[in-house]
Amino acid sequence: MWPWEHLAFGYVLYSLSVRFTTGAAPRGDAVAVAGFATLLPDLVDKPLSWTFDITATGYSVAHSVFAAPVLLAAASLLSRRVDRPHLFGAFAVGYGSHLLGDIVYPAIRGDGFWVHAVLWPVLEREAAPTSGIVANASRYFLRFLHELLTGGLSGILLFELTLVAAVGLLWVVDGFPVATGLYRAVAGRRRD
Repeated sequence: MWPWEHLAFGYVLYSLSVRFTTGAAPRGDAVAVAGFATLLPDLVDKPLSWTFDITATGYSVAHSVFAAPVLLAAASLLSRRVDRPHLFGAFAVGYGSHLLGDIVYPAIRGDGFWVHAVLWPVLEREAAPTSGIVANASRYFLRFLHELLTGGLSGILLFELTLVAAVGLLWVVDGFPVATGLYRAVAGRRRD
């Protein structure tokens, strides 16, 4: 999944989980934490592999279900330490959505479920070229564009369109979290 897809998928899951458990819209601070968590595995693993050649693949330490309990325990401790326990749920859903997305998304493309993407170091995907993060991201992005533009009304395109519609609708219904908080912060500073 691309970063915007991880953000969108994580937002949909987080918003729906908050609405289901509390009946309220998600808070802006929690949405920001969930958004960060949706990107964290790639922010760690892609540079480790593609730029620094420390791991063989961009699906390693931060994608691993074996490392996840440690990371989630640290997030839980931190959220309690700063007396904002609701942020742990946001982090857990965002982070979990990334791992789930990396397993399920390839199946939408017709490549089957990539369970191996989260089983490092027991199972690893094949090594990616270490030509640098910009070169690898460009290569994958061009492949993605080609699939979107030449695939017709494929499963991937339907998924993309559904995800965009769901995110847009939820964000409006939720009251534009994060954006509303930023607007209030900027507007409040102008008055001071």
